[in-house]
Amino acid sequence: MTRGSTAHSPPHEPLGDPQLRRLVVGQGLAAVVDALFVIWLTLFVLRLSEPGIATGFVLVAVALPRAVLLLPAGVLVDRFDPARVAVAAAWLRVAVLLALGALITFTSPSVTMVALLAALLGTADAAYFPAALALLPAVVPTERLARVNALVQGAESGGDLVGPAVAAGAIAAIGFDATLGGIAVLAALTAIAFSTLVRVVRRRGGAGDDADPDAIDGERQLSSARALGAGLSYAWREPLVRGMLVAIAVINIAVVGPVIVGGAVLADQRLGGAGSLGIVLSGFGAGSVAGSLMAGWRPPTRRGWTVVGGIAAIGAGTAGLAAVTQVVAATAVVTLVGLGSAFLGVVVVATLQERVPRQLLGRVMSLVVLATVAFEPFSYTVAGVLLPYGTTTLFLVCGGAVLACACLVAVSPVVRSLR
Repeated sequence: MTRGSTAHSPPHEPLGDPQLRRLVVGQGLAAVVDALFVIWLTLFVLRLSEPGIATGFVLVAVALPRAVLLLPAGVLVDRFDPARVAVAAAWLRVAVLLALGALITFTSPSVTMVALLAALLGTADAAYFPAALALLPAVVPTERLARVNALVQGAESGGDLVGPAVAAGAIAAIGFDATLGGIAVLAALTAIAFSTLVRVVRRRGGAGDDADPDAIDGERQLSSARALGAGLSYAWREPLVRGMLVAIAVINIAVVGPVIVGGAVLADQRLGGAGSLGIVLSGFGAGSVAGSLMAGWRPPTRRGWTVVGGIAAIGAGTAGLAAVTQVVAATAVVTLVGLGSAFLGVVVVATLQERVPRQLLGRVMSLVVLATVAFEPFSYTVAGVLLPYGTTTLFLVCGGAVLACACLVAVSPVVRSLR
C-alpha cells in the first residue's frame, strides 16, 4: 500500500490527514451509537413489558447473531476490502434504525418485532467490528496505528461512560421516537464518513504494502469454510497471536462478570448500598478513557513487558477488590482495572494490526472481537458459581487467574521480545 499521501503529516499530529480524521470520527460516532442504542433498547423493551424475560430475550437477539456470525464476517472482510464491508454494515445499521423508528411511530410494536430488528442490528455488528479494526492499517500509517487506536478506543470508552446518562436524559426530555431518530442521524453520519474512505483504500491497493498478491489471490480462491479454517490455523500456529487471544479471553472471563455481579454484591454488603455501584463503575469508565489516551500519547517501546504489566495490573486490581471496604478505595481499584484494560487493548490491537498479514487480518480481528464478547456469558457463570463462597473468594480466585495468565505470557520469548 502506498502511504505517501499521509507521510507529510508530522508524527505528533496523528490526525493531520483528513482521511484519518474521517476514520476516527466515523469509528467514534459508531461507538457512541452503540452506547446510546443499548440503553434506548433496554428502556424501550421495559416500557413494552414487565421487567424480566422479555428484556433478556431482546438483548440476546442482538448478541447471538453478533457472536455466531463474527468468524464468517472475518472471512468476508478478507475476501473483499474492509472499507466496503464497514460501509455496508454501517448503512445496514442505518436501515435497521429507520425501520425500527417507523415501527414504533406508526404501529404498536410487539417485543417479537423489536427482537427481529435487533437481530438484524446484531448481524450488522458482526460485520462491522472486524471490518473496522482491519480498516485502520489500510488507511493509517504503521507508525501512527497506536495513536489512532487510542483515539478510537478512547471514544468508545467515553461513549460507554456518558452514553447511559445521555440516552436516559434524552428519552426523558424528548421521548423514545425522537431519541431513536437522533441515534439514526448519528449512524448515518458514521456511514457517510466510512463511505468517503472506500476510494482511498481502493487507490492504495486495499491490502497493504506488505501484502503478498499471490497469497491474496490464493485466499480468494478458497471456499469460505476453508478460508475460515486457514484463519483459525494461522491464529493457533502463531505464538504471538495465540498468546494475545488467550490473554483477552482469560481477562474477559475472569473480570467482566465478577466486577459487575460481584461489584453489586460488594456495594450492597460493604460500600453502603447499591447506589455506590454507579460511582464505582464510573471509575472503570474514567480509567478506560485515561488508559486509551495514555497508550496513544506515549506508545510503549517495550511492548512485550507492557502487555505483561497490563495483564498483571488487571489481575491485581481484581484481587484487590477482595479487601476494599470503602467506596473511594473500591473506585480507585476499579479505575486501575479500567486503565490497565484500555491500555492493554490499544497495545494488543495495534500490535496485531502491524504484524498479521493483511490477507488474514479480518479473520484475526474477528477472533479478537469474539474473545471479547463471546465469553461474557461464561464470565457471569463463573461469578454465579463463586459468589456463594463470598465476594472475597470470588475476587481472589478471579484476580489470581489473571495474574497466572500474566506469568504464562511473561515466559513466552515471543512476547518478551516484542518491541
